[in-house]
Amino acid sequence: MERHFDTELADLKGSILQMGDLVEEAIIDSVEALKKLDKDKAAKVIADDKFIDESELKIDEECLDLLALRQPMAVDLRFITMAMKISTDLERMADLAVDISQRVLELADKPLLKPLVDIPKLTLLAQKMTRDAIGSFIKKDVDLAKQVILCDKEADDLRNLVQQELLNDYISKNKETIPRAIPLLLVARHLERICDHATNIAEDVIYMVEARVVKHHIEKLDK
Repeated sequence: MERHFDTELADLKGSILQMGDLVEEAIIDSVEALKKLDKDKAAKVIADDKFIDESELKIDEECLDLLALRQPMAVDLRFITMAMKISTDLERMADLAVDISQRVLELADKPLLKPLVDIPKLTLLAQKMTRDAIGSFIKKDVDLAKQVILCDKEADDLRNLVQQELLNDYISKNKETIPRAIPLLLVARHLERICDHATNIAEDVIYMVEARVVKHHIEKLDK
């Protein structure tokens, strides 16, 4: 019976990994669509979101079955309940990739306002934080989770750089740039929110492994 339970937990890990891969791909593709103003790629990200929604439902069902049938205790109980929370964060990250793709559709018939510099950097950071957050969950790696949490400030700083440049160098100087600047402002915000969700996952990992709450208390990371 215990061996079968271990297999079910491994299957749950596999489902989280698979969902994480889909989300990471959606993030990358949405920004690639932005770089090239590729309406077809943006539309595909939007259409494929249904598969990520289905993954969330599948994971929720797996977790509920395990809770009802196995009545897990301690670390296993925290693992299963955190898996449900993490799938919710991943689904919201995918929704933000859809939001980015919708901004692409708004911009597609206009030339980009400026070369993209900090938005691709923020994308790479969001991708890394997503991958590392999921990895920390799968491996129960608290140190990796801490690294994700500490990266969140960098995400905030990059978002702020994008906002400051667009507001100070474009919008305030030429109101005609507003229709092309606002979608880029929103893209930076969407990417920063993706990083926030990765941070949520990392905080949940620390709780799962150590039963220690660090949410809103970054000073507790080293304790």
